[in-house]
Formats: sequence, C-alpha cells, structure tokens
Amino acid sequence: MKITRFETFLANGGLRNYLFLRLTTETGLTGVGEATLEWQEKTVQTLLHEWVESRVLGRDPFDIEKLIGGMIRDQYQGGSTIMTSISAVEIACWDIVGKACGQPVYRLLGGRCHERIPAYANGWYGGAKTPRDYADRAKEALANGYRALKFDPFGTAWKELTAEQSEAVVETVAAVAEAVGPNVGLMIEVHGRLSAGCAIDILRKLERFHPVWCEEPVAPESLDLLAEVKRRVTSPIAAGERLYTLADFYRLIALRAVGVVQMDLAHCGGILAGKKIAAMAAVQDLRVAPHCSIGPVALAAALHFDVSTPNFMIQEAFADFDVPWRKELVGGWNPIRNGEFVLSDKPGLGLELNEDAIRAHPYVQHSFPSLWDGDWLTKFTQTK
Repeated sequence: MKITRFETFLANGGLRNYLFLRLTTETGLTGVGEATLEWQEKTVQTLLHEWVESRVLGRDPFDIEKLIGGMIRDQYQGGSTIMTSISAVEIACWDIVGKACGQPVYRLLGGRCHERIPAYANGWYGGAKTPRDYADRAKEALANGYRALKFDPFGTAWKELTAEQSEAVVETVAAVAEAVGPNVGLMIEVHGRLSAGCAIDILRKLERFHPVWCEEPVAPESLDLLAEVKRRVTSPIAAGERLYTLADFYRLIALRAVGVVQMDLAHCGGILAGKKIAAMAAVQDLRVAPHCSIGPVALAAALHFDVSTPNFMIQEAFADFDVPWRKELVGGWNPIRNGEFVLSDKPGLGLELNEDAIRAHPYVQHSFPSLWDGDWLTKFTQTK
C-alpha cells in the first residue's frame, strides 16, 4: 500500500482555525490527521506541502516508525511547527491502518484498558469577569454532566501578582468551589504565567480547595523551576502540552516535575509517541491526561490513546463549548455524552472530513486571542 495523495483543509472553528490533513492510498483508503496550531495554521499548512508532502507520497502508511522517525530526524530545527506537521501525518497513517485492518485504532494500540473515558470541561468560562460569573457558568457546565472543570482565574497576570490580584484569584476559585460542591474536581490553569516564587505562594493559598491539579504554574520550558514548585506545594502539578520531543518528556518525567503528564498528541509526534511518553510516565508512577484544546480529529486520536493506555486519567473536553458547527466539519461526529466520552468501534479513527462544511467556514485571521490581552476572556470560546 502506498500514499498517493496529500491534501490539507483549513476551516474556522470560532476561537481557532482547524487545519486538517487527508492522505489517500492507491487502494482508495483515506486517513485524516490534524495540524492545528494557534496563530500558525497557515505556516503549518505551507510546511506540510513544502517539506512534509514529498517525504510522505509513495510511502507505506503501515511503516509508521520508519516514516515518522525519519522525518523527526531529518527536520533538524525542531519546535512546535514541524512537530505539529509530523504529528498530523502520524495520526492520519493510524487512521488508514485501522481502516485497512477493519479495526478501531485503539485495538491496534493494545486494546481497551478502560470501560469509561471521563472528561473535564474547558472553555466553559468564556466571558466571565467576576467570581459570580465564574460560579454561574460552572453550574451551567455541571448541567451538561461534567464532574470536573478546568479554568484560568489569573486574568492577564505575568510573573507576579499584586495583593489585590492574589485576593481576586482566591475569591474566584472559592466561588466556583462553593457553586459546584466538594464532589466536582477543579483544575486550576495558570498558562505558565507566574514566577516560581509567586506560583508557590498562590498555589499554597489555593490548597484548601483541593484542586485535582494546578497546570503550568511556570513557563513550560522551565522544568527545573517546575520541579521546585512541585516540591514546595501539596497540590498535584500538571504540565506537558508545550513540550514536543521524547527527550523533553524524558527530562520532565525524570525530574518528577509533575504528577500528571499532559502530552498533546497533535504536537508531540502523534499517537505512538504518546504511548512511549505514557510508558516512561508509568515507570515513575505518573498518570497521563492528554491535552487537547483543538479540533475533532485531534480529539479522536486522543480518545483512542486514552482507552488503550493503562495510566490514562481524564480527557480534556472543549466540544460542548465550541462553535455549533464544530461537529459538522467531520460529518456530525460528537463523542461527548453527559460529561463523558463514548468511543465507537468504527474502523480507524471513526470520523471523516465534510468538505462542504469546511468550505462554509473559511479561515479567519487572528481568531485566537493572546492570553495577555485584556479582553481575552470575552473572546475565549463560545464564538457563535
């Protein structure tokens, strides 16, 4: 079997522009991947056609280790743009392999380890300004069945918090905790905003709310500082969405800088790379919770990984808080049910691109807000 056609498709999904990839073989089988990268979708699309396409056409999609490993070796410069491009190809190859074998991808990754795929809601707090706003929106998320919620209460903080900012963070988290009750998990998102000292101070103040984890308290590349924060607070720490290579994850795990590893399969090299990272984490008794804040194809890849990975914990969910046409981009596929994910046994990833829906929602420049813009929460998700 050989790959004979290489196509990319850009579609707007409100907050983000989704970049999809489709590979076609001479047998007519197709595989879809996703190469969405905030602010850089057109750049990734150019790279896919300029450098990746010629290395993929004519290759056997079953030779995933050789094809993907060779591209990672040959790309030389590294970074999120090239790794996102390569990850999309890897995911699309798994889709083809699953279809060729007549099996869902997870069965080719070791089979089902989990009967349930629990979800936590993200994106539910768009437009919130006051603690009451956060509390009201949290209740709305619970009405959709979620029993875990992630949110960023830090506004536009950078490195340090004033006394007033610190008080506002605590008040916001307190309002959400009171609104949802003790049986709903809270994940506190920091987006890498703080210095190590400031992160330690504020996370200690939030310990009384017993967060499931505190995410990216310091800059994502500062693994030594991350380890220091982890040693000095009692709340679990999660990170990894902005790491891109196996070597990065080895260092994160060897340092035991987190309790929860959050690789993003659309950026770290794909599904098989994710399995390797999960295996490294398992040896250190760490759990994994894949980051996935982009589109439906990346989510499908994550779900197949989740159900087949022993140390999987919980999966991020944006779909209920995204634009209403999100599911139409992939033929109406929407796997979220009452706060949990449901994975079908269709061959491959289990979804296909809808070109008509994609054409109906063209690319929008600068659709993703900077997290340091004063009005980022106004723009954040729920773009109708």
